[in-house]
Amino acid sequence: MAVLRLFASAREAAGTERASIDAPTVGAVLDEARARFGETFAAVLERSRVWRNGDPASVDDPVGPDDEIAVLPPVSGG
Repeated sequence: MAVLRLFASAREAAGTERASIDAPTVGAVLDEARARFGETFAAVLERSRVWRNGDPASVDDPVGPDDEIAVLPPVSGG
């Protein structure tokens, strides 16, 4: 199972900082996360960057049992 790590507003929307998800691709991991965590999380995900094992990810990238998928929302500040 891949580990989904959530940061900032994605973590707040999901109510957790990590989840284990069994899925064959990054896109399938994200689909499962949307189903688990709901509309608020899905809205944050639309604005977020997604990384697999420290590199930018595509929804078609394969996911193995030791992979980490990270959701990084934009950071505001000033």
